[in-house]
Amino acid sequence: MATAAETPLFESHVTSLPLLGRGKVRDLYAVDADHLLIVTTDRLSAFDVVLPDPIPGKGAVLQAMSLFWFGRFQGIVPNQLSTLTLEDVLPDAAERAPLVGRAMVVRRLQPLMVEAVVRGYLIGSGWKDYQQHGTVCGIALPDGLRQAEQLPTPLFTPSTKAEQGTHDENIDYARCEALLGHAHAARVRELALRIYQEAATYARTRGILIADTKFEFGLDRDGEVVLIDEVLTPDSSRFWPADQYRVGTSPPSFDKQFVRDYLETLDWNKQAPGPTLPADVIAKTAAKYREALARLTAA
Repeated sequence: MATAAETPLFESHVTSLPLLGRGKVRDLYAVDADHLLIVTTDRLSAFDVVLPDPIPGKGAVLQAMSLFWFGRFQGIVPNQLSTLTLEDVLPDAAERAPLVGRAMVVRRLQPLMVEAVVRGYLIGSGWKDYQQHGTVCGIALPDGLRQAEQLPTPLFTPSTKAEQGTHDENIDYARCEALLGHAHAARVRELALRIYQEAATYARTRGILIADTKFEFGLDRDGEVVLIDEVLTPDSSRFWPADQYRVGTSPPSFDKQFVRDYLETLDWNKQAPGPTLPADVIAKTAAKYREALARLTAA
């Protein structure tokens, strides 16, 4: 029998708590004045469009991986997790059952409206930018770098947080400071680079290269920067198998780049509604997510 985490969940339906909104992947409910319930569904977005087909088990993988990283970095930065359990906020077993393994109770925090992107390798939009301008998000790089090459040092390239159906916009550090203030921008940059570098070092021991990732941060009532949302998952990062990495080509990945590559073969304008996915693409994507989790978190 399939578990709740394995049964595809495109959209959650919690009737005992007020629904605050549905993002590209997560549904958000109000618990009380200090807490929220975040449900990580199996929805998948590509090119900022939510696709119509869920990826079975994806939400459970994302949650398990985020919990792993939250625990690993709790000595560096506080995170959104609360002491309340799912049972505490959803006492009805029938209502709770579809959410086991894919829902967490978090503290209410003030989100910082910047995505903290860190790039360790020259790939994706950064590679396209470099080919055209010799820069990545306005940051000048040495001549002669090749596709997928490791950058001399990881780059902090923040972006705005787009509404669903719209695209994130890369911004320079001056704009990041204008949005967050000098102190918070500096703290976000420091934390993002440190977490990325420590995670990349660890992942390498598990046979995975973290090409790039994005973090989100918020503020608690004391104004302290807190790590929120998801952390170093296949949705927010590019994970490459180290043994298949070659400079000069786009490496295979454990993340949704597999879906993006398929979508690039279609005559689709990258606007909603998104196209349906073939069964084999869904199955292979689910397997890639599971393998990433197993490699990174296995004892």
